[in-house]
Amino acid sequence: MLAKVSTCAVIGLEGALVEVEVDIGHGLPAFAIVGLPDAAVNEAKERVRAAIKNSGGIFPLRRITVNLAPADLRKAGPAYDLPIAVAILAASEQVAPLAASGETAAMEGVLFLGELSLDGGLRHTHGILPMVTLARDLGMEAAFVPAVDAPEAALVEEVTVYPVESLAQLAAHLRGEQRIAPFVPDASLLEPADDGVYPFDLADVRGQEHVKRALEVAAAGGHNVLLAGPPGSGKTLLARTVPSILPPLTLDEALETTKLYSVSGLLAAGEPLVTRRPFRAPHHTTSHAGLVGGGRWPRPGEISLAHRGVLFLDELPEFGQNVLEVLRQPLEDHVVTISRAQGTVTFPANFMLISAMNPCPCGYHGDPAHECSCSAGTIARYQKRISGPLLDRIDIHVEVPRVEYEKLTDRRDGERSTVVRERVIAARRRQGRRFASLPRVRCNADMGPAEVRTFCEVEAAAQPLLKAATQRLRLSARAFHRVLKLARTIADLAGEETIRAPHVAEALQYRPRVDAG
Repeated sequence: MLAKVSTCAVIGLEGALVEVEVDIGHGLPAFAIVGLPDAAVNEAKERVRAAIKNSGGIFPLRRITVNLAPADLRKAGPAYDLPIAVAILAASEQVAPLAASGETAAMEGVLFLGELSLDGGLRHTHGILPMVTLARDLGMEAAFVPAVDAPEAALVEEVTVYPVESLAQLAAHLRGEQRIAPFVPDASLLEPADDGVYPFDLADVRGQEHVKRALEVAAAGGHNVLLAGPPGSGKTLLARTVPSILPPLTLDEALETTKLYSVSGLLAAGEPLVTRRPFRAPHHTTSHAGLVGGGRWPRPGEISLAHRGVLFLDELPEFGQNVLEVLRQPLEDHVVTISRAQGTVTFPANFMLISAMNPCPCGYHGDPAHECSCSAGTIARYQKRISGPLLDRIDIHVEVPRVEYEKLTDRRDGERSTVVRERVIAARRRQGRRFASLPRVRCNADMGPAEVRTFCEVEAAAQPLLKAATQRLRLSARAFHRVLKLARTIADLAGEETIRAPHVAEALQYRPRVDAG
């Protein structure tokens, strides 16, 4: 007998339809899986065999051939367990009625997904969201998924989601003995909830008011920041407060982020939707593939996991030069494309880069309270580890000096992140209205040259200042546009439609004194 069941593979972030064909023929008992399976799929033979037996079914002692079509598409992971088991039960006439031909069990318009345990229970499975999204795009009516993953699958509308606890339960449903009720999601499931409580708050940082202002500007426009200063001045703490002043995720942003985390296996079973902007802080020993993504079969890296959030690179010069240079293209295009012999995969990578560094190896170059022990050559080599083109893509360069005793012992609380966040949200709303007709642009940092010319109108009184600064700081064309985008954000925080001289002056203060462009 022959049975066919639909399931799904994940390629990058997109789903690809896979048809599981099972043929039970004559001959000595054997169980073969073909169609480019990886080790996890091949091991499904033992899981499926035990699950069928322990669920009250009969595993056919015949020659069983499982074909995963298309045959030239790689199949990876344990999500094929359930469709293989269902197809075997259908081919052996233990579930589902036969088609009119009397040969093929018909289960069209339905997707089966899930990893089986040996007792027939279904485990949490990675990548449910993109796979059910494919079912919707193909017009499929229903998806049978592990019960623990039903809330994640229910994020996709227009597909009926059936939560399956065990293979025995699903077999009873398919035989019409005991129906599985469709999963009814809570109305709040599609509303990203952010309680505003974060482990780090701007009020925890003593002093450094000018740095806090720079971070507010960065958060309001999605700009990149480089914090430079001696050890212990608060660079890392300041960077970790940034999520507390960023606006909450929109539903579209939350779904984008959730899809990335689902495919990467980082989505907890009890958290179907990512509700907070990501904050990724990889160690400086992170490899090229770990930062950008890759592997023989490409997976998202840290820059993609920071999508719609913050990528924090502490001790920036300690990262490998080749590792840092791969940031150039994602910082401009907001995507990263990974090519392998098997194909090309593109992952989103629209993140805020917050980086921190010491001015020299000992950390005290330029510190009035501590003598630097580094030679001029050592300092120059250390700072040259970060290339000019990469520095040119960072909008805000700010010094973080040593905090004085009086500020450290000041018991007065500074401005809390919730207050700053309201100003940031108001600025982002202005940008949202401005870019309503441009789906690619969500904040000022996303603007290209055409949008800069259209939306970054500078008043006449500010033109001489901008011209003089461009010449004195030797701004590249890219840096010039970034200054205008930064000034646009500062004007948005001030509630101004036109960029004025004070806005340009503040934006110019965030450029390094000698530009490396």
